[in-house]
Amino acid sequence: MKYQGCPPIILEFLLYLETIRNLSSRTVEAYWIDLRTFFRYLYMARGIVDKDSEFGEISIEDLAIDFIKTITQLEIYEYLHFTMSSRDNNASTRSRKISALRSYFKYLTIKAHKLEDNPVKDLEVPALKKSLPRYLSLDESVSLLNAVDGDFATRDYCILTLFLNCGMRLSELCGININDIHEETITITGKGNKERQVYLNTACKKAIARYFRDRNKRTYAHKDRQALFLSRTGSRLTPRRVEQIVNGYIQKAGLEGQGYTVHKLRHTAATLMYRYGDVDILTLKEILGHAHTSTTEIYTHLDDKRLKEAADSSPLSELEFGDNKTSNI
Repeated sequence: MKYQGCPPIILEFLLYLETIRNLSSRTVEAYWIDLRTFFRYLYMARGIVDKDSEFGEISIEDLAIDFIKTITQLEIYEYLHFTMSSRDNNASTRSRKISALRSYFKYLTIKAHKLEDNPVKDLEVPALKKSLPRYLSLDESVSLLNAVDGDFATRDYCILTLFLNCGMRLSELCGININDIHEETITITGKGNKERQVYLNTACKKAIARYFRDRNKRTYAHKDRQALFLSRTGSRLTPRRVEQIVNGYIQKAGLEGQGYTVHKLRHTAATLMYRYGDVDILTLKEILGHAHTSTTEIYTHLDDKRLKEAADSSPLSELEFGDNKTSNI
């Protein structure tokens, strides 16, 4: 059963996210996990279950609206403290959990009209550390591509090439169908099922063509005829399997231990386009499928060359200790 152990009062919200908000199954599953953790904590904190109960085994199937109406903001703060102190959740994870609670209580108050007061209406999210995204250098990207070999080399090379050139997300790559590939472009379905067209450069077109030639020679059970990337058995490659493939080549290229992941390949594509292709922020925003320019602007902080040029342009950049020629500035 989907959403095993989910009470009706939460299930209707999850179905709303799927059918009306059109969110992906993976995203909705994440909402369910966060909400389940929250209510399991409340059952434990209020003594509804034995204090020695295994947290992951606490059932909330009997959760009802009358219980939800009694939740206070203090309890929510105590829950967030619990996630930090007992579950070692960082600020980013706690922020995501708050987002899930906000969405759920907003649904109960505004959409379902089952709740009059929203206890999380004024709840602030934890301050997040703004870190620059990690990315592979140009040489490291070439090393990664050169590491590809094996029985599915053309498939794996095509996967890495699309990641490094198109900046797509993991879920976007796994969701590509054959009919999404056009002569010059590829149709990508991003967050919220929003489609966007991304142009294919020469490397991508050649990689796809080589993969197609190899793919057509193989005999598959054809479980997923329309899927672009297939496993050994002919089923669509799962996100987890793609992660394993990429991580294997990261290790083979000698790049392990540096924090490189599938998502870092997306950062790499964006950074290389910005640094070497003089791609402006608005264009990069469309390529990456960002909803807001502010999300894309982080890549403007990664161009060391431009930062160096800016520093060198200062009229004080050539002065040394004891230099008395400052009057000429």
